[in-house]
Amino acid sequence: MTALAQPIVAHHQFELVDVEFVKEGKSWYLLVYIDKPGGINIEECAMVSDELSEKLDSLDPDPIPQAYFLEVSSPGAERPLKKPADFERAVGDYIHVSLYQKIGQSKVYEGTLEKLEAESLDLKVNLKGRIKTLTIPRDAIAQARLAVKF
Repeated sequence: MTALAQPIVAHHQFELVDVEFVKEGKSWYLLVYIDKPGGINIEECAMVSDELSEKLDSLDPDPIPQAYFLEVSSPGAERPLKKPADFERAVGDYIHVSLYQKIGQSKVYEGTLEKLEAESLDLKVNLKGRIKTLTIPRDAIAQARLAVKF
């Protein structure tokens, strides 16, 4: 689906953040997340949704044979970090990182992304009242996203 959505999103000079096809309850959803500097608005989401829906309806055979709902939206405040450019933009930001295996005492950390290297990142975290910098190998990261600090 990314290959179908990318040209439509790029035509409007937006960024395709992510595409997911997920089942929630008995319903399937094609979720398309788009963004641009300064944020995306509802009218822009609707425009991309209309164009993508038209493109999907025109394809034969149908790439998604089951019934589904198409949702085009902003990635929100907790935007996923997937591509190298996502991580580069997040340097200095507070992020949430889930790991494949424990590093130290946990598989989940939140902190400020201080430094980004080709093979690792440095995350400044608060561990029981003590500020520490963890170096996390990039291939150990299962998921990462921006996080809201409370």
